[in-house]
Amino acid sequence: MGKLRYHHLGIPTDVPGDGAVFLPQFGMYVPGYDTDPYGIEWIRLTECSPIPGLVKTIPHIAFESDDLLLKIKGKSILIEPNSPSEGVTVAFTVQSGAPTEFLQYSKRGDQP
Repeated sequence: MGKLRYHHLGIPTDVPGDGAVFLPQFGMYVPGYDTDPYGIEWIRLTECSPIPGLVKTIPHIAFESDDLLLKIKGKSILIEPNSPSEGVTVAFTVQSGAPTEFLQYSKRGDQP
């Protein structure tokens, strides 16, 4: 049953972040959890973002998995598995009314 490791905490904000990258397919700006001293991913979503409201309004916790599909199997899927950047697949589920993100890197060395 693949390992599960804490990855980051994502918090929606309306404050522009330094060095944020715009992801047009998601209508969001992300500076990246690795740029924050506490490992927080401050996400800023545009009004036309297709991201579900739950992710826009409630912080999410993210875990890295060796087998993302196994970890989300049987769960309530909020965002289907997709690849926001090369070498990484993500999916969101709903756990106790809050979004939970799962990430899988195609190669362990791709992880920052």
